[in-house]
Amino acid sequence: MPLTMNREVFITAAITGSGGTQDRSPHVPRSPQQIADSAIDAAKAGAAIVHCHVRDPETGVPSRDPALYREVTERIRDSGTDVVLNLTAGMGGDLMFDGTEAMNRMSQKSDMAGAAERVQHVVDCRPEICTLDCGTMNFAEADYVMVNTPGMLRDMAQRMTDSGVQIEIEAFDTGHLWFAKQLVSEGIIKDPVLVQLCMGVPWGAPDDLNTFMAMVNNVPADWHWSAFALGRHQMAYVAASILAGGNVRVGLEDNLWLDKGVLATNAQLVERAVTIAENMGARVITPDEVRTRLKLEKRAPL
Repeated sequence: MPLTMNREVFITAAITGSGGTQDRSPHVPRSPQQIADSAIDAAKAGAAIVHCHVRDPETGVPSRDPALYREVTERIRDSGTDVVLNLTAGMGGDLMFDGTEAMNRMSQKSDMAGAAERVQHVVDCRPEICTLDCGTMNFAEADYVMVNTPGMLRDMAQRMTDSGVQIEIEAFDTGHLWFAKQLVSEGIIKDPVLVQLCMGVPWGAPDDLNTFMAMVNNVPADWHWSAFALGRHQMAYVAASILAGGNVRVGLEDNLWLDKGVLATNAQLVERAVTIAENMGARVITPDEVRTRLKLEKRAPL
């Protein structure tokens, strides 16, 4: 298919993530204040959207405490910074086992929660966007399965839609896009549809360009999409995504480095992405333009 470059690009900054990166860089924010401050800096650098997880303020271990999400969102909103809030709903589906001879019971290290609990912070904080990981997959950071059954996804997506939050589909492989189309056809995910193509996350879609274009070609023409790749390929995928007609995501959730041996901040990664986009002849659009494009509404928390 011929490439149609996107000349009006929005940038999402993924601020901290849920990986075990908290001790690998001093720039990975832990506390709600640090996460909010980093999100605000990323917005000032050119990110129209900030995608936020939360962490235990003392240990940096990923958390899904609704009180931490509320503090992050209130700090960002109270700052007066114009940015689209995007909260993860990916926690609470981590299935682990105590070795390969104990597969008849899940490990106490598992973190499994029901649909209502997994989306409670979304319902309470009322962000403009939240994420929905549209499939189950082996996840390589530890020996665990990210569990998102069809029934769970339908339940979570309906709760998100009912709360007035725009869903960002997280697709880690082509099968996830297939099921996302099913949710759209059932009316559970409403227009306009937004999807994030997640490249290079073991053991999902690898970040080679053939696989990337297979992902892109499986996105319906009337959907809005963005893409990212992990680690050293993050900036290459800024260019690849724009060239293929999409938007971009950067940030410390996916990559800690600005250059070889140089640890990055979120703002620096956004600034680099802005430079790449503008050097390609694209314009980086504002939060208000994103709201218009995606029909988003700023709302106060409950």
